Amino acid sequence: MDFKIVKKQLENAYEKFNCPEFIENDPIGVPHRFSKLQDIEIAAFFAATFAWGMRKIIINKTNELLSLMDNTPYDFILNHQAKDLKPFLNFKHRTFQPDDTLYFIHFLKHFYTENDSLEHGFASFLKEEDEHIGPALAGFHNLFFSLPEALSRTKKHVATPVRKSTCKRLCMFLRWMVRNDNKGVDLGLWKQIKTSQLLCPLDVHVERIARRLKLIERKQVDWKTTLELSNNLKKFDANDPVKYDFALFGIGVLEKWG
Repeated sequence: MDFKIVKKQLENAYEKFNCPEFIENDPIGVPHRFSKLQDIEIAAFFAATFAWGMRKIIINKTNELLSLMDNTPYDFILNHQAKDLKPFLNFKHRTFQPDDTLYFIHFLKHFYTENDSLEHGFASFLKEEDEHIGPALAGFHNLFFSLPEALSRTKKHVATPVRKSTCKRLCMFLRWMVRNDNKGVDLGLWKQIKTSQLLCPLDVHVERIARRLKLIERKQVDWKTTLELSNNLKKFDANDPVKYDFALFGIGVLEKWG
């Protein structure tokens, strides 16, 4: 890897793809529809949870779910009655089944009854001196499934590094909520987690380009691979390594260098 050449490629691609035009065709556009913090958090959490497969389908399914909440997700989560849950019995997205949706709603109601922001569910498990968000992801997973009604089948939808998952969707969710570079894409609403602690979401596009640039050498694709990539990206920007997610993903999707 030629450090200067790769850094220039990544910086150029970051500037190219980290712009408001990116939002329209990406799941991050869903939470951008809202203005209340809790509505944004809930919309972003579901959009990130559904983020596997074609982006258009992810966006459509997230919007479909939010429409079942009358597009006021925070109010719905806190104030819904049992009868209001009936339409969700027909909602599915790939392996995300009605029982998963109902438990997500149940957990969020329980959580927001006691907390003002979903940020607390992650940041409370993270120390300022922690190198990365791994403890926050593991802690949130345990919190999410701490209720008596928790379903084993739902655990595959909320990853944890303890199980060696790449935790791609949660890493992406935290990127959305934490990064604030005034570019108009990432939401940047959470302040208790440092951008230097974020980890790069490792999807197939990012992985392919990262390997091409020699940013990943590990053969497996797991939690250690996420750490390897993110640590290498820190060599280019120690304070904001995950900004290069825009570059790797953008290049990977469009297969253009520039």
